Parts: sequence; structure tokens; C-alpha cells
Amino acid sequence: MNKKRGQALVEFIIILPILIMLFFGAIDFGRIILRKNELESITSDLVELYKNGSTYESLESFLKENNKKNTLKVTNKDNKYIEFTLESEVNFITPGLGKIIGNPYKAKVKRVIYYE
Repeated sequence: MNKKRGQALVEFIIILPILIMLFFGAIDFGRIILRKNELESITSDLVELYKNGSTYESLESFLKENNKKNTLKVTNKDNKYIEFTLESEVNFITPGLGKIIGNPYKAKVKRVIYYE
């Protein structure tokens, strides 16, 4: 009877690190999706502010009020389109995942609107 209990314990110890990495990996990917969703929301607000006549400085101040770690880049392409790029970093809690994907992960959202 003790041999079976010992075998189960050894198998559990072998599988436990894999289960922990899968669990924390799912949490990290959820954090990436959450950050991208937040960036999409902020980008939509920035585009609406720009359409209502706000300047680049007022967009930057709006962005700093929401989150100081986001970086905004606005580019004018061929005087036809304006591209809003919002970027933020996500640090992983899963050991080893940063070596595969890159730590910190740069979540990036782009929005292109027609320049009127």
C-alpha cells in the first residue's frame, strides 16, 4: 500500500511545476488581453478627442491622467491618414514565459483615421 502512495506522490511532484506554469501562463495571457482592451478603450477616447479639435498636448495630458506608463505616437501619413499608436508594457509573472515571448511584452494598439 505504501508503494502506491509513494508513486502517486512522485508523479504529483513531477506534474506540479507544469500545472503551475500553465496556471500562471493563463493569468499572464489574460493580463495581456486586458491591457490590449484598456488600450483600445483609451485609443477610442483619444480619437474622439482629436476629432473634436483637441491638440496633441491635450491628448498627452489626457493620456497622463489615465495611465502614465502608456506611450502615444501620432503620425500623419501622406496628409491623408492619421495613425494613433498607443503602447504599454506587460511584465510576466510566469517564470520562463518572458524568454519565449519577451519580457516585458509590448502591447500595442493602432488606429488609423482619415485626415479631413
